[in-house]
Amino acid sequence: MKIMVTGGAGFIGSAVCRELISHTDHSVVNVDVLTYAANLGSVAPVADDPRYAFVELDICDRAGLDKVFAEHEIDAVMHLAAESHVDRSIDGPAAFIETNIVGTYTLLEAARAHWGQLPPGRKEHFRMLHISTDEVYGSLGDTDLFTEETPYDPSSPYSASKASADHLVMAWHRTYGFPGMISNCSNNYGPYHFPEKLVPLVTTNAMDGQQLPIYGKGDQVRDWLYVEDHARALITVLEQGEAGDSYNIGGNNEKKNIEVVEIICDSLDNLRPREDGKSHRDQMAFVADRPGHDFRYAIDASKIARELGWTPRETFETGMAKTVAWYLENGSWWRQIKEGVYDGSRLGLEEK
Repeated sequence: MKIMVTGGAGFIGSAVCRELISHTDHSVVNVDVLTYAANLGSVAPVADDPRYAFVELDICDRAGLDKVFAEHEIDAVMHLAAESHVDRSIDGPAAFIETNIVGTYTLLEAARAHWGQLPPGRKEHFRMLHISTDEVYGSLGDTDLFTEETPYDPSSPYSASKASADHLVMAWHRTYGFPGMISNCSNNYGPYHFPEKLVPLVTTNAMDGQQLPIYGKGDQVRDWLYVEDHARALITVLEQGEAGDSYNIGGNNEKKNIEVVEIICDSLDNLRPREDGKSHRDQMAFVADRPGHDFRYAIDASKIARELGWTPRETFETGMAKTVAWYLENGSWWRQIKEGVYDGSRLGLEEK
């Protein structure tokens, strides 16, 4: 297939592009507007492959999308383009509404028009996979798991915008018969992660001797999914999933945020000890919690395992070891970000 990957210069999108080019026979058309969190260096390992193409384009640009669909003869769409940082959505929700809702609508209409004029064989096999988040489900208690039947209950402007996009995809399937699908994933981590998120922020701050901010008491629980496992899962859903269906993707790795920080610190104590002999844990600092911070997310990924045969390869321990090692070895990638578009400043403190 020739697959359009929107947001393919972002964290998860670039992992999808690398996985598609490196481990499948599919071709990739990476469509990305290159916002602050995008980085073409993340797709550099596959950028010279003849099966890879890049188009700088905003998904709200309908004419531009129509041109890409026609010129590249797209067979499928993996939609990852999104504003994704909860703290930023608290400070400035407008961009989340524009990209995540209006952009998804625009892409759906362009994809539907393209799908509608395909010859019967190609039309039957066309798919659009919308990649979403477990945050659309809201906050869990101590023991439950999110399933594909869990009612939506978003807490932040970010999760509300993603929930809206999910509903659009399902409505387009029910109303127009459009072959859309949804995946909802748990927290991703791994190489090439923009350092505003917990794992890369803590890892890079620790290496630079800076404070390691922990929101509230650090007792918020998340299920952690290694990004390359997620990329494999998304390709599996695109190739084997049912149109009109949704699939939860998780790593089976529930950890409190403070545990994640401690594991990163311990890894760095072993791999790059501080010159003063102290532990990186001494850099931990508890800061004001995020407004509306959900307590716990946890994914039941049994459906994708049962129906499509996907399970994660990495445990949190093996995935985190790979992640910390990557940041140690690739300082040039993240330092240019922290010295340029993002200096690590705290966002999302003020309720508006």
